[in-house]
Amino acid sequence: MEEALIRYNNVSIKQQEHEILENINFCLYPQDFVYLIGKVGSGKSTFLKSIYAELDIEEGEAYVLGHDMRKIRRKQIPELRRRIGIVFQDFQLLTDRTVKENLEFVLKATGWKNKKDIETRISEVLEQVGMESKGYKMPNELSGGEQQRIVIARAILNKPELVLADEPTGNLDVETSRKIVELLREISSQGSAIIMTTHNISLLTEYPGKVYKCEEHKLSEVAF
Repeated sequence: MEEALIRYNNVSIKQQEHEILENINFCLYPQDFVYLIGKVGSGKSTFLKSIYAELDIEEGEAYVLGHDMRKIRRKQIPELRRRIGIVFQDFQLLTDRTVKENLEFVLKATGWKNKKDIETRISEVLEQVGMESKGYKMPNELSGGEQQRIVIARAILNKPELVLADEPTGNLDVETSRKIVELLREISSQGSAIIMTTHNISLLTEYPGKVYKCEEHKLSEVAF
């Protein structure tokens, strides 16, 4: 039996004393592709934040990549986050640096030192996301879809076991959204599990995966 990357048993998550989600039971395995749906404010981002230790888990059992999230120490959090790739909806690229410099910054911040290794890894991820010719560009010279590809490249630099994509298609047109989901699915087939929050229900039928819904403080698997 494969080891779960995430295992939540009867977990409750609070934010500023308000209980956002309760009694969550959730397991995620290598190469899983999971969609997270639900209205704005239903707890999707809260759930993701609990996975990378941005929010504390108040009750239940919670394990993420071997860490007991009820007992995780502050000094262990950077190591956990290095094994998780995060794709934000609003890109959060450094606007005063080229694409390549953005990626270089992350590698150096996560302990890469050898210049040749850094260059090789940047070339690999840019090729993987179909942006190999855009390394010298500034973020504002790229379209929304291209920026999102760079954000995905940044998220997979350290070959994470898990990628969390928070509304990665939220600001993109239909065709570009499809391409981003295809890219994420390809990354999943190469070994990283993916959890993607989305409002775009048509993507779920086009690119099937497991679907979980946040509703009324609960997280439950739904059939699509």
